Amino acid sequence: MRILHILDHSLPLHSGYTFRTIAILGQQRLLGWETAQLTSAKHGRTEADEQDIDGWHFYRTAPSRHWWMHLPVLRQYGVILGLAQRLRQLAQQLKPDILHAHSPALNAIAALSVGRALGIPVVYEVRAFWEDAAADHGSSRPGGLRYRLTRALEDHALRRADAITTICEGLRRDLCQRGVPPQKITVIPNAVDAASFQGSENAALVSALGLQGHTVIGFIGSFYAYEGLALLLRAMPRMLAAQPTLRLLLAGGGPQEQALIALARELGIVNQVIFAGRVPHSQVAAYYQMIDVLVYPRLPMRLTELVTPLKPLEAMAQGCLVAASDVGGHRELITHGQTGMLFRAGDANALAQTVLSLLLTPNSWPALRRNARAWVEQERNWAGSVRRYSAVYARLALAAGSVP
Repeated sequence: MRILHILDHSLPLHSGYTFRTIAILGQQRLLGWETAQLTSAKHGRTEADEQDIDGWHFYRTAPSRHWWMHLPVLRQYGVILGLAQRLRQLAQQLKPDILHAHSPALNAIAALSVGRALGIPVVYEVRAFWEDAAADHGSSRPGGLRYRLTRALEDHALRRADAITTICEGLRRDLCQRGVPPQKITVIPNAVDAASFQGSENAALVSALGLQGHTVIGFIGSFYAYEGLALLLRAMPRMLAAQPTLRLLLAGGGPQEQALIALARELGIVNQVIFAGRVPHSQVAAYYQMIDVLVYPRLPMRLTELVTPLKPLEAMAQGCLVAASDVGGHRELITHGQTGMLFRAGDANALAQTVLSLLLTPNSWPALRRNARAWVEQERNWAGSVRRYSAVYARLALAAGSVP
């Protein structure tokens, strides 16, 4: 079985998107499938049209140099056009059995044009609705022209794809509400390799961050507005009143970083909040081990209600204590009182009360940690997730007359 994956971006860029991609590719290779990987022009300009990164070979699509590529709608059309041209060349050369296009819809539209021309079935993997992500990032207005155009492209791709995969039940339900037949959809959930998250506390790092002798709550990830980190900062004064030695460790970066630093100053807690910056992937496990409670205060909105995040799974794989807002994406991952704690989304007082209650009941910690890690090992391992592609690929290959 030969699968040609069409991607928005890849290594050496680091994101939840790239980590999921590499996990999928690795497991597919273990299953004996041949994979090839092509990125769209959105990955950015590279020195060559092929690159080897960390043992993976990526085909690249050069960004167009046309002047109109700077115009909003035409820019998206140019991405599709350039990707389709590059994909057609590769498909004719590699002769894949399946074209597997991953979000956004631009990749699926390009794959569908090539797949229809060459008689190759197309799987479209919906990792998020990018019109919602753009709205929640503030780069487009909900219900605006760009939002509606992106949604129309998504609907077009969903109707024409031979099979749909997605990452969680929230997105599956929404796809069904958009008219996609349930039998066309397969959930391939996000997962982690629990064995890769074996870490121990690094005393030198604890000292460097000034955390020795302190109870530490924290967040590791990207600083987007929908993550609710401002809410976490606003809950800190109440938590500090009850636990004066408490410290908040924020590891990562993103669009909200400077605003969060300013808010910490405004609240008078700048000395109790440590902004550690972006963490090298090799050190992530050590950071998890420094934090007593990982807090995920995602705000209630369409994106967070539908999509499951990856970071809480990483924390649970480490056997960490997790407290998270009760948005839909978190409820798919965390069972309140068994594998973690949930609090009312958007409520700073509920956040503070839940975290303080957890800190004051250390007798509950061993069971929460044990249950969380066990659930991840049993239900959210990559081998089990990726194995779900087998039936999807085999069905399409059989219909196309190729041998799985």
